[in-house]
Amino acid sequence: MSPALKEWDVAINALAEGETIMLLRKGGIREVNGTFEVPHRDVWLYPTYEHQKPNLLKPEYAKQIQPVDSGWHPESVMIRARATITHVIEVTEPEVVDALVPFHIWTSDFATERFRWKPRSPLYILLLRVYRLPNIITIPFDDAYRGCKSWMTLMLPQDAQPLDTALNAEPVLTDAEYQTQVNAIQQIIHSDVMVEAPDMSR
Repeated sequence: MSPALKEWDVAINALAEGETIMLLRKGGIREVNGTFEVPHRDVWLYPTYEHQKPNLLKPEYAKQIQPVDSGWHPESVMIRARATITHVIEVTEPEVVDALVPFHIWTSDFATERFRWKPRSPLYILLLRVYRLPNIITIPFDDAYRGCKSWMTLMLPQDAQPLDTALNAEPVLTDAEYQTQVNAIQQIIHSDVMVEAPDMSR
């Protein structure tokens, strides 16, 4: 058993290729208490294909989407990366959301839409230090993975390397490259609202 963060396949590919370090979250419909929380810092990245919408993505990412029928899922899921969530940022100002557009894969309209949905709840920005696995982990799909939720517990093969010891995974960005992006984001978001993600996985 191991914690995983569920996200669109196109977003996970962008993270795994070092094209972004950012995810936007308000939480899925099935979140505990209806709010978004970060119960784990170190996570596997679990790709989902349902509900990927090309019109909400920048053109270079929209063309990567292959639409699937509602309820479709692969018979097996390939886990190609893990991540450490280094920062959780609470955003409450629309102008900040607009300024962050260059740092993620979604359109400005989508970012604004996510900000306005459930207006009493803040938008959360997750910054992820991503590591590619030397060997893809293939797991069978399980009904427990269904649904609009952010966090899941994966049932890994017995020979899979545990998340907290997968030290041979390679960072997709160097320390300097990652910190440069974090610094750029800090220039947009006041540092007093940037907090390190709580390490509740250990």
